[in-house]
Order: sequence, then structure tokens, then C-alpha cells
Amino acid sequence: MKKLFVAIALALGLQAGAQAGFAEGASAYNARNYAVALKEIVPLAKAGHVDAQHLLGLMYYMGRGVARDYKQAFSWHHKAAQQGKADAQYVVGAMYYTGNAVPQDQRHAVTWFRKAAEQGHAEAQHALGLMYRYHQAGMPQDMVLAYMLWNLAAAGGNHNAVEQRAAISRQMTQEQIEEAQSLSRLWKPGRPLPTSSRTGNNS
Repeated sequence: MKKLFVAIALALGLQAGAQAGFAEGASAYNARNYAVALKEIVPLAKAGHVDAQHLLGLMYYMGRGVARDYKQAFSWHHKAAQQGKADAQYVVGAMYYTGNAVPQDQRHAVTWFRKAAEQGHAEAQHALGLMYRYHQAGMPQDMVLAYMLWNLAAAGGNHNAVEQRAAISRQMTQEQIEEAQSLSRLWKPGRPLPTSSRTGNNS
């Protein structure tokens, strides 16, 4: 989880904010000047700036510039997630999944992971793949969908997905692998992910 937030922080430093204040705040955050970052980010977050909300949630989660407060972290990430920020949707899903600052709710976790995954978020795709592989969070066991999601996540840079895809492929038929590869090729970010496959539950 810590690596996730570091990656988000690095990405934020590269994004061009809609307002100059966000760019300054993100730069200050990356320079570890958290007091300046907080001063720039808070007004923007309160005004509804999605990247500022996400960064403020990160600061509360990590305890950087503010006292660590998971409830505040969830609140700001949830605001950003509702506006469609994929990184924030993934964090909200993870917090629901673990019951961090909110009642544990795996159905909510799946909903938010899926929203992020459908935008091409590699970590969310990886998490959904695990749920299909191991029949978690009320998801059906489906090796084809797990492979497909790990294929997408691997293309997005998730190294764990590369290893898990290789491991599951040894337990799949050629027909299952071909279906998973076909589903991967046909899917594009912004489209719904399939919720069932033709051959995946015949393991």
C-alpha cells in the first residue's frame, strides 16, 4: 500500500494542474515542503479540485503536513473518487476492502475497484483479478477473467500481475488462455469490463 501512495505522489508531480496553485502545491509536496503544499492544496480541495482532493487525502493518509487521520483521508479520496479520479477510486476500494476508517464492505470495495479498473488503473485491475482467481468478495471464480485482468494490469506496469498471470496460465487450457487474450485485446479503457467468461469457471 505504501508503494502505491509513493507512486501516486510521484505522478502528481508530473501532472499539469487546472490551476497554478495545484502545480505549486504538488511541487511543494514532492519537495517535502508539506506546510506550503497544505496551504496551496486545502482551498483548492474545498473548492472541488479533484487532484487537490486526492493529494490532500494522501497527506492525511501518510501524516504529511497534518496529523495522520484515516477518516479525513477517506473523506477526501471519496470526494475525488466521486468525480472520477481513478487513483482515488482505487484507494477508496482498498479502504473499504480492509475496513480502514470505514466499516469493512467488500461489495463497495469491488464497486470502486471496478470503476478504477475500467479507466485502465493497473493496481485496480490486479486487485479485481485476485478476487476472480480466489473467489473473494462475492466474485465468482473465473480464471479467464483473472488472466485477462492481469494481462491488462501487466501492460500497465504491475509486476505482480506478470507473475500471477504466468502462474495461472499453467493451470488453464489453451482455449481458456485464448479467450482471455481475446478479451484483453477487445477491451479499451472507458468501457465496462466483462463480468463473466465462456470458459473461465471450468477449472
